[in-house]
Amino acid sequence: MRDIDIAGRKIGSRHKPFIIAEMSGNHNQSLERALSIVDAAAKAGVDALKLQTYTPDTMTLNLKTNEFFISNKNSPWYGYSLYDLYNTAHTPWEWHEAIFQRCKEHGLIAFSTPFDATAVDLLEDLNVPLYKIASFENIDLSLIRKVAATGKPVIISTGLASIAEIDEAVRTARVAGCQDLILLKCTSSYPASPDNSNLLTLPHMRELFNCHVGLSDHTLGIGVALASVALGGIVIEKHFIPARADGGVDAAFSLEPGEMQALAEESERVWRSLGGISYGPTQEEQSSLVFRRSLYISEDLKKDDILSEKNIKAIRPGYGLPPKYFEKFIGKKVKQDVAKGTPLNWDLI
Repeated sequence: MRDIDIAGRKIGSRHKPFIIAEMSGNHNQSLERALSIVDAAAKAGVDALKLQTYTPDTMTLNLKTNEFFISNKNSPWYGYSLYDLYNTAHTPWEWHEAIFQRCKEHGLIAFSTPFDATAVDLLEDLNVPLYKIASFENIDLSLIRKVAATGKPVIISTGLASIAEIDEAVRTARVAGCQDLILLKCTSSYPASPDNSNLLTLPHMRELFNCHVGLSDHTLGIGVALASVALGGIVIEKHFIPARADGGVDAAFSLEPGEMQALAEESERVWRSLGGISYGPTQEEQSSLVFRRSLYISEDLKKDDILSEKNIKAIRPGYGLPPKYFEKFIGKKVKQDVAKGTPLNWDLI
């Protein structure tokens, strides 16, 4: 599967994982805070920072009753109407350019998740290098068509989607012109449980849809994200916040800077450890071969003495014959005097 080039950064199995810090609504409606999130993400060593581009009016209706009110007490957004939540969480469109510019100053790739056609138009004006389709929008085929038609790489989160719905989204993107597609395994609960992450889906999804895969992760900590790399994930997206104690709409399941830095560093270590299928000592292990056990004469012997379990031992270092030959020497005569500590070899009998 070919590499994907995003603003000069290669993404693929031959390259370290691509780490995305998701700002979402953690800016708490402060541009200064949004810019500080960019600074902290860059310091943590991520590759990219992602926004979400919408307004409350492009997401829902300004109603506070029935299905427009979040009544699930287990939701981190319990008590909000949908409109009020999106009004609190959205990133003002006039901020995008300043945030993207700050990312550029740090060498971060900046992009966004558009939620309707007007958001795509804005992001095209800002010349983003790729797009992300959110899990809740992966059934919005018209949005996928518009994003794919830009010819830029597209990341699609697969949360909530059946295989048939993913297939429909993938076919739609490819027909509309998407050449570089990445599917992200995602569990759309907040926070998500590791028990519901089902990471074994990653290699299956990669084979089934013949595209790169990764993880959009809402679990706490970094363990699940690291495991995704071992299963072939090349992209990891995690929500990010300078300090969960500061609060924010996604604070509860966002990583702090130290955690994000650990994710960036450890995910690269996981990727480097994968290597290829290999048996036997590596080049670096060659010098350790001498510390294997081998057969040694353990007592001074005279010519014609009989070898036995009393005068042969399997010990370190490894300059003698392998221990598997021990029984073949038992009962044999030595043809010369042999000093204790002599590596056992065929010429002695």
